[in-house]
Amino acid sequence: MSAVGAAVQHFDLNIEKVLEHWPIPFAVRELIANALDEQAITGTAEPDITRLGDGVWAISDRGRGVRYQHLTQKENAEKRRHPGVIGQFGMGLKDALAVFHRRGIEVRIQSRHGDITTAMRPKDGFPDIVTLHAAVSAPSEPHRDGTTVILRGVADTDIEAAKQFFLRYSGETVLEDCAHGQVLARPGRKAPGSIYVKGLLVAQEENFLFSYNITHLTKKLRQALNRERSNVGRTAYSDRIKSILIGSRSAQVAGVLADDLAGYETGRMHDELNWLDVAVHACQVLATHEKVVFVTALQLAFGGPQVNYARDEGYRLVVVPDTIAYRLGGLADLDGKPIIDLDRYREDWNNSFSFLFVDPSDLTAAECEVFSLTEPVVAAAGLTLSRIGVKSIQISETMRLNDSGDQVVGVYEPDVQRVVIRRDQLGNAADYCGALLHELTHAATGGIDGTLQFEQGLTHQLGVLAVTAVKTGNKHAPRLNINVRRRK
Repeated sequence: MSAVGAAVQHFDLNIEKVLEHWPIPFAVRELIANALDEQAITGTAEPDITRLGDGVWAISDRGRGVRYQHLTQKENAEKRRHPGVIGQFGMGLKDALAVFHRRGIEVRIQSRHGDITTAMRPKDGFPDIVTLHAAVSAPSEPHRDGTTVILRGVADTDIEAAKQFFLRYSGETVLEDCAHGQVLARPGRKAPGSIYVKGLLVAQEENFLFSYNITHLTKKLRQALNRERSNVGRTAYSDRIKSILIGSRSAQVAGVLADDLAGYETGRMHDELNWLDVAVHACQVLATHEKVVFVTALQLAFGGPQVNYARDEGYRLVVVPDTIAYRLGGLADLDGKPIIDLDRYREDWNNSFSFLFVDPSDLTAAECEVFSLTEPVVAAAGLTLSRIGVKSIQISETMRLNDSGDQVVGVYEPDVQRVVIRRDQLGNAADYCGALLHELTHAATGGIDGTLQFEQGLTHQLGVLAVTAVKTGNKHAPRLNINVRRRK
């Protein structure tokens, strides 16, 4: 440091060419960041940003007071260790002073340790080289607390622009605190999502659903934070954003994420949902807090009555892409309960199902007429109910769901030796007789739908019925030797 008399000493900042690409708000941002860091380290009061007059602003903290040694370029170990600070290098203040000097803004820094202004002066021993110096003088207020930086000639708009780099002045609200940061509500639909690192804006994302404040940095992100701390690439912070979202537990965040999945089909889904793990986690959180069934767009359109049953039972249908639906099968929510997709809903529905049987005396006259065809059909098929394991044939208002989500028209229950036909089949004789024959064939063959055993049995029964119909319906038909095989 050089001296001119005893009043002023000059500290060489070693800046010959100032940062031309830095705008004034960047420099103001450094002053605000320093004040906020000092508050975080010392636990003192909130810094003040005060308009003193036209073009005159003061930024004050209540900390320990700045010294000229803080203008050096060495890494600040204290800031590096403290979890709550924004800055980590002592170079920011010096660069800010250079920008102010270049832009014609007068700066005065006041603390108990001295007052600091700036001036261009020849370097000691090199009179032909002119660099920016800090002019350090005795403190004008030796008993003051903290530091006050007074700017003269700065526009109000530059101060406001600088404040928008900070989460605490942005107006964005915190939706959830997570282990590695915070999920923030975007300030509006048209506003981009903001990425903050320890409360300082480093990037903006046009197609992010939320804004984020990263409080625990990865090595990649720490290395990507340049001197300007702006325009940091997504690859630097994407892993941290993922971990924040996967660590979220609130219905408020998960509900918005899950609702956004519906935009997959139209291409309007936000970028966070392209991360598969995030989308799956959002569904798990949502299932923990709400009564939901996850469906694909195709299932919603063609899922049959089960979709309406789910709605009627108070479930909210959440549309997810096929890739997400595939992952949800077999997963549990955060409480360990199975996530309900359409397959799971159908399984649970069938497991809790009970028939609503209709007494024959409650059938309408038309239904009774159709139901009376039961014995003739059994006889025409050449069947004896007791020999094929059928003790009763009953009518029910309700039936279980098949794989496509529709109620089956009939069922054979071998454990109770019962055939049950859905009531609406009595509206048409052919429908009822067809359903009855189908279930009797299950009883006679012991086979299930789609098996060769069942198909052969059904073919045989159709043949028996055809022969019976021809024989009884045409008196002039030739006599046929009908061998009705009983199936065990």
